[in-house]
Amino acid sequence: MTSRPENPQLKIAAIQQQCTDDKAASLATSEKLIREATKGGAQLVVLQELHATLYFCQTEDTDIFELAEPIPGPTSNRLADLAGELEIVLVGSIFERRMNGVYHNTSVVFDTDGSLAGIYRKMHIPDDPGFYEKFYFTPGDARFNDGRSGFTPINTSIGKLGVLVCWDQWYPEAARLMALAGADILIYPTAIGWDITDDPAEQARQLEAWVTVQRGHAVANNLPVIAPNRVGTEPDPTGQGEGIRFWGNSFICGPQGEFLARGDDQSECILTATLDRSRTESVRRIWPYLRDRRIDAYEDILKRVLD
Repeated sequence: MTSRPENPQLKIAAIQQQCTDDKAASLATSEKLIREATKGGAQLVVLQELHATLYFCQTEDTDIFELAEPIPGPTSNRLADLAGELEIVLVGSIFERRMNGVYHNTSVVFDTDGSLAGIYRKMHIPDDPGFYEKFYFTPGDARFNDGRSGFTPINTSIGKLGVLVCWDQWYPEAARLMALAGADILIYPTAIGWDITDDPAEQARQLEAWVTVQRGHAVANNLPVIAPNRVGTEPDPTGQGEGIRFWGNSFICGPQGEFLARGDDQSECILTATLDRSRTESVRRIWPYLRDRRIDAYEDILKRVLD
């Protein structure tokens, strides 16, 4: 059961960043932007998906597995130290080496004392031209060893964070399960962009679909959404394609889908907003979707198709 926070006002920040093939340089940029965000009073800072490297899933290359790290490891330790120093809740992203041959796309959440509050391993893994993630990532476990669902919010000192990752954002089931488990905020670290060869009309449709579906999760679950995306053009490592232009447009919206902050499609930026965490309960009283769910009629949702 989620109780009303004593202080419902929460200042949050989402980082929209360009990345390089130099992990140290990318992490230095992340750290600089995190520090700037906390100077503005941010209590929760969210980084984008795979912020320490280029988006390496444009191609299938076994050498890339050398970028993976265990948790704890160098990148997670650095983020933990930063969270503890700045006394913030920090959401980062790790290419996780879980064991030989098992790698994950993993979000890590550190609390204000630098402790690891929890992890979320990306559940839905795409395999599309330029996004060959199934080559690299094992899907997150449907259940943890203690029986919890893979869609379990992470408890922190500022609330329960429903952390999902990129491709997960297209699935209403993931958002709903996080909401039913008591999430206070939905968070989607992301790396998504345009095929440079697509015409402008198609690019516009894709961007609008991405924004709309996540705002829909906010509305359907009466929860704020934080969606940081990377920005900048990253070349195809093989030289056979044009690469990906990541479309930025990171945003924060409230529990009725209202924009609280939004980035552009070109610039590194820090998006900030102040959430009133009491609004979820207020909105659910006038739009009681969860009350009116017909859970007795939804069993077919567990089937792949309905013949």
